[in-house]
Amino acid sequence: MQSLSPEMHNLALKHNKLGGEYLAVSVTARDVNMAIAHFTDDAFLGANVTILDVVDELTEEAAAIGAMNTIIKKGDILIGHNTDAYGFMKPIEKYRDDLEGEKVVIFGSGGATKAIVFALRKVGVSEIILVSRRPEMHKDANDHDIIRCSYDNWAAYGEDAAMIVNATPLGMTPNEDRSPVDEQDEGMLEGKICYDIVYNPRNTKFLTQAIKEGGIPIGGLDMLIYQGAASFQHWTGLQFPIDKIRERLNEVLPA
Repeated sequence: MQSLSPEMHNLALKHNKLGGEYLAVSVTARDVNMAIAHFTDDAFLGANVTILDVVDELTEEAAAIGAMNTIIKKGDILIGHNTDAYGFMKPIEKYRDDLEGEKVVIFGSGGATKAIVFALRKVGVSEIILVSRRPEMHKDANDHDIIRCSYDNWAAYGEDAAMIVNATPLGMTPNEDRSPVDEQDEGMLEGKICYDIVYNPRNTKFLTQAIKEGGIPIGGLDMLIYQGAASFQHWTGLQFPIDKIRERLNEVLPA
């Protein structure tokens, strides 16, 4: 499936009776200069980005996270920001107090994981267990509250965790039959917040496992919506029609 961001942002533009259009564009290395030229156009308000590093400065939050996903234009200045931490926390605000002082397991070591770690540190979790295929490659000077382990031994830490997060593509279309949790470890999900940032499909295998074992399932669709809402507000100063966009995405996404 193509990016859902145009679906969200163009609906928001229409809702606010604004002109303009949000486009999904694939930019190769040789197209970077052309993209930068477009960003300096007077009509350009901002963009969501994955790898493109063309900004003049970073917000304090993006610098602390070590990754950006949003470009904001202020005058002639391009500012790199990160809305993933905000998007991640919004769906679990009611569990905020339950997470303080607790341990959290996160599968994955990509850019989204950096934002999730940032968000959880602000909540005050005591320890974060990062699970990856090669944990020795990701050692960092800021690992004071982080344990890095492999998929072979994560369960040794999972029993005491209050939340388990899937921040990998496992379970994403077209690989719906995959999960970071093996069958023999499914019981580890009982009673825990089980958060999958994958949103396509909405009911991933990981969430199905969580429901079966009595965990608390949280899908990735709201994270997508709320990080988009934060970007839109930065660009336009206007509100994102959350409920209308959620209703529309529920129509176009498979359950």
